[in-house]
Amino acid sequence: MADSSFDIVSKVERQEVDNALNQAAKEISQRYDFKGTGASIAWSGDEKILMEANGEERVKAILDIFQSKLIKRGISLKSLDAGEPQLSGKEYKLFASIEEGISQENAKKVAKIIRDEGPKGVKAQVQGDELRVSSKSRDDLQSVQALLKGQDFDFAVQFVNYR
Repeated sequence: MADSSFDIVSKVERQEVDNALNQAAKEISQRYDFKGTGASIAWSGDEKILMEANGEERVKAILDIFQSKLIKRGISLKSLDAGEPQLSGKEYKLFASIEEGISQENAKKVAKIIRDEGPKGVKAQVQGDELRVSSKSRDDLQSVQALLKGQDFDFAVQFVNYR
């Protein structure tokens, strides 16, 4: 019998992020405390999100609104990398980016956890920005998934291509 396998990835649905951003922009334009403050949130290029307002606390409030919209859409906040508010002229700007893919170091950490704490006979190999886990037993693979769900990584993980 062939080995069963699954992939561990860190991906974000771009359309869901776009929807969350549009919902946040709509809420900011309608809220009374943001009227006339120049508060906005929008894409800056393909990967970055720009939040602007006339005060540091307002920029942080915009980030908070955006984070709540991401959570409602099922996107992990671990994939959002937000910087610190910076003063630019009279406005405060805050850049955030969506992190995708598992770095080599993080993939090695996950593979080490699988090797050390997972069932015997389970193999993990790094393939680009994802990690393939394979075993002869499907039960072992499910126990690896349960093990990894219990871990607190500083990046989001999903399990795909379960065969």
